[in-house]
Amino acid sequence: MRKFIPWLKSHPTVSVVRMSGVIASAGRFGGGALNDAALAPLLEKAFRKGKPAAVALVINSPGGSPVQSSLIGARIRRLAQETDTTVYAFCEDVAASGGYWLACAADEIYVDPSSVVGSIGVISASFGFTGLMEKQGIERRVHTAGEDKSMLDPFRPERPEDVERLKDLQRVIHQNFKDHVEVRRGAKLADRDLFTGEIWVGPKAVEDGLVDGIGHLVPFMKEKFGDKVKFNVLGQKKSLLSRFGVQAAVGDAIASVEDQALWAQYGVK
Repeated sequence: MRKFIPWLKSHPTVSVVRMSGVIASAGRFGGGALNDAALAPLLEKAFRKGKPAAVALVINSPGGSPVQSSLIGARIRRLAQETDTTVYAFCEDVAASGGYWLACAADEIYVDPSSVVGSIGVISASFGFTGLMEKQGIERRVHTAGEDKSMLDPFRPERPEDVERLKDLQRVIHQNFKDHVEVRRGAKLADRDLFTGEIWVGPKAVEDGLVDGIGHLVPFMKEKFGDKVKFNVLGQKKSLLSRFGVQAAVGDAIASVEDQALWAQYGVK
């Protein structure tokens, strides 16, 4: 009723977008992956529906795809500028690597005293099977047009030139990550190298300027907008099959192992 009576002031509303999971392109890690395509409609609604007083991002992610992290972060900044809306990030268990990239899309970042943040770096991991194949008498036959088409093939001995090419790619992506953090955090950052892949826990992250303070969503917003503030919570919906625990056995089993490996880097899950 209040919103239909012009002289009665409506209580402020904060749009809350939950971002929980590994950051990966559509089709990876089932329906729970964070990617630009899945988050686009949620973010549009968060910024444009009902003229929110602010948008809050609740982040719990060990990272993943640097491209998807960049796309999501760019979308958040564009919408914030188009709607003149302040964005706050609240980190839960982990906001590391790509998860921290997303947090940096906010104007201010807050954490729990035990939250793990940071890991500003790039990693590539794989296996080599050449010794196993030799023992089993297996011969690998690969024919390419282009001498580097089979770069880093796990079934052949690792070549130094392949490793150097990979490191060149990683250096570019790492620089993009550093540029994003420096633009978003600016003078708040401590005057030391924070881009080594190191991780921080709550208070230390505050001390080094990676985040703005210790704080939780509801009390923070009530302090800022008053006890009558309302929350419009938005989150990705799980597929019908996943709600009933039905998954594609092989594909989702592999994705689950990769998912757990990412979380395990930070001592959670």
